[in-house]
Amino acid sequence: MGYRVAVIGASGAVGQEFLKILGERDFPIDRLSLFGSHRSAGREYEFKGERIKVTELKQNNDFRGIDIALTSAGAGTSKEYWNTITKYNAVMIDNSSAFRMDDDVPLVVPEVNPDDCTNRPRNIIANPNCTTIQMVVALKPLEELSHIKRVHVATYQAASGAGNLAIQELEKQIHQYVKGEELEVKKFTYQLAFNVIPHIDIFQDNFYTKEEMKMHHETRKIMNSDIQVSATAVRIPIIRAHSEAIWAETEREISIKEAQDAFQNAHGVTLIDDPDNNKYPMPIIGTGMDDVYVGRVRKDLTNPNGIAFWCVSDQIRKGAALNAVQIAEVLVNNGWL
Repeated sequence: MGYRVAVIGASGAVGQEFLKILGERDFPIDRLSLFGSHRSAGREYEFKGERIKVTELKQNNDFRGIDIALTSAGAGTSKEYWNTITKYNAVMIDNSSAFRMDDDVPLVVPEVNPDDCTNRPRNIIANPNCTTIQMVVALKPLEELSHIKRVHVATYQAASGAGNLAIQELEKQIHQYVKGEELEVKKFTYQLAFNVIPHIDIFQDNFYTKEEMKMHHETRKIMNSDIQVSATAVRIPIIRAHSEAIWAETEREISIKEAQDAFQNAHGVTLIDDPDNNKYPMPIIGTGMDDVYVGRVRKDLTNPNGIAFWCVSDQIRKGAALNAVQIAEVLVNNGWL
C-alpha cells in the first residue's frame, strides 16, 4: 500500500534531503506532492525517475487526500499553514521550532519515544532540534542502564546548521583569507573561517542562548524525565555534521564496559572507540550517514557516577530529514495513521 506524501519547503536543504531519504529508504509512496514559496514554485525535482513540479503553498484545499506532510519551511510558515495542512487529516511532521514545546504536540525521536506518536490531538508531530536529537539517541542506552540525573554538553556545530547561505559565507571567507582580502561577514556575528563562535541563536535572560535552552527543555520532554541539561553551543568552521562533548551523571555508577556495550547494542548508534589506534568519531565520518557515532567513552574524573563521551551526527540527515522520515515510518509500520 502506498501513501500520499507532501513535502513543504521542497527547495531547501532539508526539503531536498527529504526527497533523497524517501527514495533511499523506499518509503511506500503512492503520490508525492511538493510545495514551496512563491519564489520556488514551478521548479522541478526528480523523484524515482519522475519530474515533480513545486506548487506554491497557499491557504486552499491542496492537502485534501494527503496522508503525511513533511514540513521544513520555517516556524512562521508552519504556524501560518498548519490548519490548512492538517485540515483533511494529514499528519504534519514539522521540522521547525513552531510546536516543539506545545503540550498537545508530541516531540519525537523514534529510537527514544516512538509511542508518543499516537497522542497527537492536532495531528502534528514535531521534529526536535538537531543537537537534541543526536544527544538523546546517545543518552537513551545509558538511561536504560540507570536513570540520568544531569547532563553537561558542549556542542560543536557545523556552518550548514545555519543554512546554505552560511556554507557559502564560510567558503567565501576561506578564499578571502587565503588571498589576504578583507573577510565579508553577514550571516554570523563574527568571521567563522579559522575561528569558533560560542554563540548560536539569541541570548536569554539567564545568559544562555535559545539554542542551549532548547537542549534543556526538549530533552526533558522527549525522555519524559526530570533530567537537568546545561549546554554551551559553539559554531565551528566546518561544512556539515555536528559534534558534542557530553558528561552524563547517572543514579548508579556505570562502568566504561557497560556504557560501551550499551552504545554498541543501541539502535541508531555506532560505537567507534579504540584509543589505542586513534579511532573515534569525527564529522568527516558522520557526514552523509544515518547513525549517531559515539566514542571517547570514559569515566568522569570528578564524579564516580559520571560517564563522559563524544558523539557526532549529520545534522541534516538524523538531525532533521531522516528523523522526520523515521517518524513517518513509525506511523506506517504500526498502523498509526
